[in-house]
Amino acid sequence: MKSTVLNVRTGGSEVVFDLTPQCAAFVDGAGDGLLNIFVPHATAGIAIIELGAGSDDDLLAALRDLLPADDRWRHAHGARGHGRSHVMPALVPPYATVPVLAGRPALGTWQSIALVDLNVDNPDRQVRLSFLTDAR
Repeated sequence: MKSTVLNVRTGGSEVVFDLTPQCAAFVDGAGDGLLNIFVPHATAGIAIIELGAGSDDDLLAALRDLLPADDRWRHAHGARGHGRSHVMPALVPPYATVPVLAGRPALGTWQSIALVDLNVDNPDRQVRLSFLTDAR
């Protein structure tokens, strides 16, 4: 298994951050296998989604509707509504696995790999990329 950690600065606002270029560079020329993308944080997730055509903003809007940044959350420290960030990974899981064929992520035409982060209190994230291949 080949593995690395990306350090991603998401800033102080909710974000859908494109990881596709870093993922493609990581598996470039690596042959066939599986790329696992994992974010080791309790308040972030990984999504396979179309980016740049409004879908990323639509995802953030949907998460705001489902998980309002208000005072309803029992987990209540940090920014208002911080508890929703701890619920979000149940909807947008902290991992994804993508097939890799001939050293390229086998994504659909409009698919991208994205880090989803609602936690405005923690602008620094790590993302672990692991490439698994059949070593016959």
